[in-house]
Amino acid sequence: MPHDSHIHKKQDTQDKSAHLHAHRHGDAEHQHYFADRSQSILAWALGLTLFFAGVEVVFGFLSNSLALISDAGHMVTDSAALGLALLAQLIAKRPPTARHTFGFGRSEALAAFVNGLIMLGVVAWISFEALQRLASPEKVQGGIVMIVAAIGLAINIIVAWVLSHDKESMNTRAALIHVMGDLLGSLAAIISGAIIYYTGWMPIDPILSIFVSLLILKSTISVLKESFHFLMKGVPHQINYIQIGNDLEATPGVASVHDLHVWDMSPGQPALIGHLEIDDLSAWPRILESIKKMLLEKHGIDHITLQAEVLRDDEFGTDT
Repeated sequence: MPHDSHIHKKQDTQDKSAHLHAHRHGDAEHQHYFADRSQSILAWALGLTLFFAGVEVVFGFLSNSLALISDAGHMVTDSAALGLALLAQLIAKRPPTARHTFGFGRSEALAAFVNGLIMLGVVAWISFEALQRLASPEKVQGGIVMIVAAIGLAINIIVAWVLSHDKESMNTRAALIHVMGDLLGSLAAIISGAIIYYTGWMPIDPILSIFVSLLILKSTISVLKESFHFLMKGVPHQINYIQIGNDLEATPGVASVHDLHVWDMSPGQPALIGHLEIDDLSAWPRILESIKKMLLEKHGIDHITLQAEVLRDDEFGTDT
């Protein structure tokens, strides 16, 4: 019987949580994640990338090419990135709970941030190995490098095309950057293999590896900045925080605004909370309706929580 009691108590908690999270008439209609994102996009990309990563690892060591090994390393990292992206999207679709009232939409940004950190490590390793080889060039089998890298380039183009169909997800865009970086790595490996095959000039292998690493570093920093801004609940880039404050204070009946916060509930879904001082509390329903319309039409914000307060004269220095 105690076990049954525990089950019923847990069910009651879940039912209560679902009730509290329910959206009613007049509330924002969106979910805290993008429900239409297809996991099949990431699954296909993950399968293709992981398969050819193994191929490039084998032939990279057989040909002794740093450019090909770097490309293999990129593809392994891509596989991890895609796996994290897939896992994050599955987690993000979980409904809000009594412990996580905002849901799990931020898991996508967290995975994107982790992917960026991993990529920094890959770039550092490639750069270190390249510098070592510049100081002491090693023999590379250019023919093998060209053939394998050309196949890798084709695989990366297919994966990039697949990922480009999901442009809304920050996490998928982060994974796409990994793939684009690997595409550049495949191209560099083809050029490296061709030069070595036809001229025998070995330093081109580490030189192109460094060049690709610098390009990837730029994109990685961009992903880290975007995901960090989101995780820290920064004001969405497309929203002017100061203008929102001015627009709220310009609303008839509103005297002042304070404790105003704007952030993304999930990528692309801005939310706003704040306190408004008004002259007449009885006019609040009309004022609120006007504000909701203005915020949606002018700033694209429909998830709004505002608290009305009666204006107090002493806050403006009036003698009492």
